[in-house]
Amino acid sequence: MTLDYATLDLLRQNHPAWRLLRSDHAPLVASFLQRVFIVPNVRVMAQADLSEALEDELFALRERLGNEAFPKTALEYLNDWASTEKGWLRKFYTHGSDEPHFDLTPSSEKAITWLATLVERSFVGTESRLLTLFELLKQMNEGSETDPQARMAELHKRRDEIDAEIARVQAGDVPLLDDTALKDRFQQFTQLARELLTDFREVEHNFRNLDRRIRERIALWEGAKGTLLEEIMGERDAIADSDQGRSFRAFWDFLMSSSRQEALSVLLERVLSLPPIAELKPDVRTRRIHYDWLEAGEHTQRTVAQLSQQLRRFLDDQAWLENRRIMDILRGLEVKALALRASPPVGEVMQIADMAATIELPMERPLYTVNVKTAIANIELQSGDSEQDAEYSMKALYSQIVIDKEQLTRHIRHALQDRSQISLGTLCGLRPLQHGLAELIAYLALGSETFKTVVDEETTETILWRSTHTDGQEKIKQARLPRVIFVR
Repeated sequence: MTLDYATLDLLRQNHPAWRLLRSDHAPLVASFLQRVFIVPNVRVMAQADLSEALEDELFALRERLGNEAFPKTALEYLNDWASTEKGWLRKFYTHGSDEPHFDLTPSSEKAITWLATLVERSFVGTESRLLTLFELLKQMNEGSETDPQARMAELHKRRDEIDAEIARVQAGDVPLLDDTALKDRFQQFTQLARELLTDFREVEHNFRNLDRRIRERIALWEGAKGTLLEEIMGERDAIADSDQGRSFRAFWDFLMSSSRQEALSVLLERVLSLPPIAELKPDVRTRRIHYDWLEAGEHTQRTVAQLSQQLRRFLDDQAWLENRRIMDILRGLEVKALALRASPPVGEVMQIADMAATIELPMERPLYTVNVKTAIANIELQSGDSEQDAEYSMKALYSQIVIDKEQLTRHIRHALQDRSQISLGTLCGLRPLQHGLAELIAYLALGSETFKTVVDEETTETILWRSTHTDGQEKIKQARLPRVIFVR
């Protein structure tokens, strides 16, 4: 591209990366997006998480620069950065979620990457770049050679060079790269590795633009449906068979090989352990850069598959026939929307009532009311025949007294601190029952709900407690049950 005055002036007015560099808040935008998206290789982030991270950033800056430095809220800044006028973030809704998500645009990543090059480097390598260029020229020359004899001659030449190198190594002449050459090549590797992650986001963005152009052509189509299908679906896939689609598929097939992944891991581990490379203090994520490639490539792969699936549904014959009237209405809306895309209406287009949460204040809750103790008449009890009667009687007995389960839980935990297990009888011996049978039932409930217990059916324990009778006299009561053991 020729960088003449007209081209640069157009880029200055319309390109999001240039707008970011001209912004008064460029240090905030670039530093925050670089820290949140680029460094950890995050592709998509929910609005709540991103807003919380930006709010923490703004709080730290306001503490240092004053509250007037950034007066708006984090969500307002995010919506502003994702607006059409800025274009630094992409705001969208994922499938099955009603919460907005954000992604970094390729333009913003280009601007942030260029800002990183402004920092002065202590070491600038040139040899590795020259070798890379020379190797690329050799690959293009050999890959385009159609003469079999020329290809054979080149292969024989490379074989002779390899045989000569093997002979030198066998003779004890082992050439090694010096520290400068190692640093030069490692710097070139890290730069290309980070640029590859940047390319993924731009490839995904180009896929979305290609999908949008196809949808625009469908929306503005005036001819027969069969002609449209033949035009768009004439190729095997309108998206995957583009130049970027084929290049991405070749990269993905190369990276998905388990043997190549293992080879990359071994090579990275060995190179990063070299003393000259360790002196450079490389980024910790360099050790797993190929996994970052996989993660970014998988996200792009899902995007391509989703776009292709949506395109097929969009062109489905059956849906077209059944929803012809709806499609006509939507096509009219799309035509008008495309006409207004360059000049959107100003002011408020629509209003939505604010959603309010139901608030219950703590003091609105009723206070605890102690249950009135029921006086039990001294009559002869008769055994019941229904399980419901026994359950109802047990609930009524338990509801007479408030048992502090938290206190019982602390007692059990304290007893298990210096031992691996303890029986229920020992617990009651260490801390006698204060509320009789109701407290015993509370112990059994904790054994099934909170703690791990073991029941020894062959051993029976007798648990005693003191009970005050209605006439004021204390009596000893007891309960016999299989041994229950609390285990830590």
